[in-house]
Amino acid sequence: MTHHALSAVLAGARLLPVLTVPSVASAGPLAEALATGGARCAEVTFRTPQAEQVVKVMAAHGGLTVGAGTVLTTEQAERAVAAGARFLVSPGFDIEVVDKGRELGVPVVPGAATATELMHALKAGLDTVKLFPAEPLGGIGTLRALAAPFPQMGFVPTGGIGPEQMSAYLAHPAVLAVGGSWLATRAHLERGAYDEIRRLTAEAVERTAP
Repeated sequence: MTHHALSAVLAGARLLPVLTVPSVASAGPLAEALATGGARCAEVTFRTPQAEQVVKVMAAHGGLTVGAGTVLTTEQAERAVAAGARFLVSPGFDIEVVDKGRELGVPVVPGAATATELMHALKAGLDTVKLFPAEPLGGIGTLRALAAPFPQMGFVPTGGIGPEQMSAYLAHPAVLAVGGSWLATRAHLERGAYDEIRRLTAEAVERTAP
């Protein structure tokens, strides 16, 4: 899938909320809070037993383009797309998951942390990867170093990024969008802090403006 395909699915959004949602009861209010805050897309990680149902509920909200993250297997990919996921994100590169995404007709964004993984992604015909875990890997400096020899590659940096770092990533021309989990943490969801999620989302969306 190309930058254009992913960008179209993300509706041009440069902020990708990364969500680990323990309970499907949170899905509806969470989708509403994110959409009201100005988010246009969201990634629901397949790290919880109810992730599939969360994708289904959030996709049905209609205000967000919902994708699935932490997709490790082709079986998860099939379940995610059947639940309404419009794109798939993996923490690493797995050609079977990439091929399954193509078969299902959705963009796949595999994780990459090294030049070797980027070369595998290029060989597979991809031009967008998730730089993960971005901050532990060295942050914007690592992104610049990896982007230089791969000018045809676009990046969605994710992992350890907060509001203080996102602007530097977004300023790099190779960055398509920034993934962030600070917008809706487990603690936010456990206490039902949807107003705070909406506020954090609105602040982050404002930072993405040119």
